[in-house]
Amino acid sequence: MKTAGINYDTGFVIGENSRPDFDAATVEREMQIIADDLHCNAVRVSGSDPGRIDTAARLAVHAGLQVWMSPFTADLDVPAMVGIARDCAAVADRVRRDGGDVVLLVGCEISLFGSGLIPGATVPDRITTLMSGAVDPGAVGAATQACLAEMLAAAGPVFDGPVSYSAGIWEWESIDWAPFDLVGINAYRDEGNAGYYEHLLRRQRRHGKPVTVTEFGCCTYRGAGDKGGLGWLVGDPTADPPLDGTLVRDESEQVDYFTGSVEAFDRAGIEGAFWFTFGQYSTLRRDDDDCRDTDLVSYGTVAMLPDDAPRDPRYPDLPWRPKQVFDTIARTYGSRTTVRA
Repeated sequence: MKTAGINYDTGFVIGENSRPDFDAATVEREMQIIADDLHCNAVRVSGSDPGRIDTAARLAVHAGLQVWMSPFTADLDVPAMVGIARDCAAVADRVRRDGGDVVLLVGCEISLFGSGLIPGATVPDRITTLMSGAVDPGAVGAATQACLAEMLAAAGPVFDGPVSYSAGIWEWESIDWAPFDLVGINAYRDEGNAGYYEHLLRRQRRHGKPVTVTEFGCCTYRGAGDKGGLGWLVGDPTADPPLDGTLVRDESEQVDYFTGSVEAFDRAGIEGAFWFTFGQYSTLRRDDDDCRDTDLVSYGTVAMLPDDAPRDPRYPDLPWRPKQVFDTIARTYGSRTTVRA
């Protein structure tokens, strides 16, 4: 892989804000860690606020990283999503003109996270609709493609650089990639697709364009690897406590998932990949309470710590602790000669 990347969240809202506190000094420190310690050469900066994305993107460029700028919103209708794509395209172009190496992703899994393409007022409602089978893939696919055409028409004249999209690997997000510069897919391996996962990846190369996996990863509990991108659908984040105490922490799940996925990407000729994600800032590691240890359902490479918890000796100035996958990513990316070229 030429692109050894990781996702970085600047904040979005699905029920609660995924990053209630956004501090530029912390972002700057974390971007340097992503570049120097994780040995990434690219970061996918996502979120719903173009201003936060701008800040994080510029700090990533300062750290020597290529930036994949990715607006990510929930429950917005088509006109609103088009507006965000246009705003982020303007941000991306300013960062590029200031010397940054920037790729623009106009959206992410808009059929699921956007409003009006799949029946349901909220993301959980739409997931319920999908799992019930009450979806016409052809109709949803056509609506998704029409929305993407509007987003491209809005963003294309504003951003003079490579453009792609983070597509789900479901039937109704079978994208016409002709107008895009490269193929971007969120390719989570799970027990349902494990038997043909590499075939699924190779098929994306039929478009004759570079293929990048814009998201892959799993949570931090035993069995999470089999659930892949749906591993977070455990418990009830609105309840107190949010978990029932039956999940068992197993950080090796993330390690095995990362290693196996990267091996599959190499065999399938994938151009690059972004682990999801550096940190999930609204979760918390609570070793004293399995019912409130929400880091169990986090995809992050680092676990957020309570205020009174001991800090990690490597990063005593930061409110998190690296998990096992952090060092696995560092070793794997660091051994690749294409990293930090």
